[in-house]
Amino acid sequence: MAKDPNHTDQLDLFVTYLIDLPLRDQRDTMERPFFSLAKSKRSKPIEYDVNGTWVKVSAPAHIGMATIYDADVLIWAVSQINEARERGLKHSARLSFQPYDLLKSIHRGTSGRDYRDLRSALRRLVSTVVETNIRIDDGQRATTFHWLERIEEDTDADGNSKGISIELPRWLYEGITSNRVLAIDPAYFKITSGLARWLYRVVRKHAGNQDAGWSFTFRQLYDKSGSTQRFSDFSRALRILVESNSLPEYHVSIYRGDRGDECLHAVRRTFLAEGHPARDTELIQSKGKRKTRPRL
Repeated sequence: MAKDPNHTDQLDLFVTYLIDLPLRDQRDTMERPFFSLAKSKRSKPIEYDVNGTWVKVSAPAHIGMATIYDADVLIWAVSQINEARERGLKHSARLSFQPYDLLKSIHRGTSGRDYRDLRSALRRLVSTVVETNIRIDDGQRATTFHWLERIEEDTDADGNSKGISIELPRWLYEGITSNRVLAIDPAYFKITSGLARWLYRVVRKHAGNQDAGWSFTFRQLYDKSGSTQRFSDFSRALRILVESNSLPEYHVSIYRGDRGDECLHAVRRTFLAEGHPARDTELIQSKGKRKTRPRL
């Protein structure tokens, strides 16, 4: 591939080859509503504004907004770039890869349908528009980007993929290179519920490795989710998640706050008291198993 003389070093092509690498998520994307939580098409924009921090997400109605399942592609890309960075290898916002390798890495199948689903996911990622003032110095300006700024795919005469290249937005790439990443459990890719995936990311970001864990009101979680559900339905879905208690790494429970509102508490299972049933890792793993594979 010829090098465009107008490209900076940041835009040089990074050919991925790392496999079974430690998973990393970009932490600025983990606690606020950047993605649709539903598998069905969402065209209604997300508008979030809390304490002066705001996010707006929109997409063409005929394509739909990028989903939290589509975000697996971004997690994979973040992990690739971060691992290269930590190894002192050259990397950039432009990645070239074989779709088979990506699909295997994010625990998907490799059938014709899986390849079509991947192309659909890439299309939603490149079509979704994000506006935010997160990571803007003075808090008054904003940045606007697509989750993918560019997609290129080479195919053979039969339409089979010979390789795909994508370009991450500068906002996301700079979040990686400035070490704004967090490790996530590989079991994340096995979570089938969009709400559960989102909740794991929020809990991982806030509860982290704190021995006391972290608490949220249901209303706070509702605002952070960008959910299109009514608050009552969202709350009911949270209670079901807590009852199953099968999030990777974390134990979740519900209690009543000082004002009587429902609150969720999350803490790493390793910090639970000896004898607590949630410390039984085999039980937790069996609860987390699903017969169906999440689709992009």
